[in-house]
Amino acid sequence: MSDERHADPDAKRRPATPQELKAMSHPLRVRILRLCGDRELTNKQLADRLGVDAGTAYYHVRQLVEAGFLEPAAVRTGESGALEKPYRSTGKSWWLSVPLEDLDLRDGLAPVDAFQQELAEAGPASIATYARFSLHLSPEDVVELDRRIVAVLDEFIETDSDRADLPAHGGIFLLHRSADGAGSAD
Repeated sequence: MSDERHADPDAKRRPATPQELKAMSHPLRVRILRLCGDRELTNKQLADRLGVDAGTAYYHVRQLVEAGFLEPAAVRTGESGALEKPYRSTGKSWWLSVPLEDLDLRDGLAPVDAFQQELAEAGPASIATYARFSLHLSPEDVVELDRRIVAVLDEFIETDSDRADLPAHGGIFLLHRSADGAGSAD
């Protein structure tokens, strides 16, 4: 990879299509995508894991398949001897650029909602590291902070398959402007 592409994380990304934005707009779909990134799962396994009925899981799986985020894996024989049709992540979602102005935030932010649900499910003992901060930043500083954090994440994403035998960790980086416009170091 050239130094320029390494320095600019967005050089590896492309803008999300309207269909991709819609597919990623529901917390359940975000969770399904993450679960299928760890292993191939059937619709029933997803429904059981997420506490929803099979029809609901299937609807959301179809949305992700149609947007190219999931793909059918090889049919396999399950524990009961019945044939199972699992799905797996295509990895496509890692390389999308989604400007905030393109998101419909009226009903919340699906990745944040999904993260909160996953963290609640895993419990407080699952937290490996935590940083809370308040910074005074110019718009240019925000762009630079984002660029640098995404570059570090991309390095780990690109080599994640090398560590597939290790425990999976979830996370989210979200920077927001304080409600009062001010802040101090916490």
